[in-house]
Amino acid sequence: MKEEGWYKDPYEAHECRWFSDGAPTALVRDGATESHDEPPAQEPRRPLVPADDGSGGDPNDLRRADDAERSEQPVGRREMSDRVFDVFTETTPPG
Repeated sequence: MKEEGWYKDPYEAHECRWFSDGAPTALVRDGATESHDEPPAQEPRRPLVPADDGSGGDPNDLRRADDAERSEQPVGRREMSDRVFDVFTETTPPG
């Protein structure tokens, strides 16, 4: 299985870096602050270590980086279906 989630930044530029499908991404975290910083072109300085020791990350944390900015929490299939039905019935003339 390829790495997915938060790992201590093997480039040592930040506390944690998000890995997706085994590759480093630009999503980084220092404490509770997330930002973007492209991974360096050179080889990592250290091996991958899951960020599960309180250093600011959890390898099982699969939330989106923009979740805190969203006005609503994700909804289930049934609730979404109900919402679509409500909008459809409100905008469709009878008959």
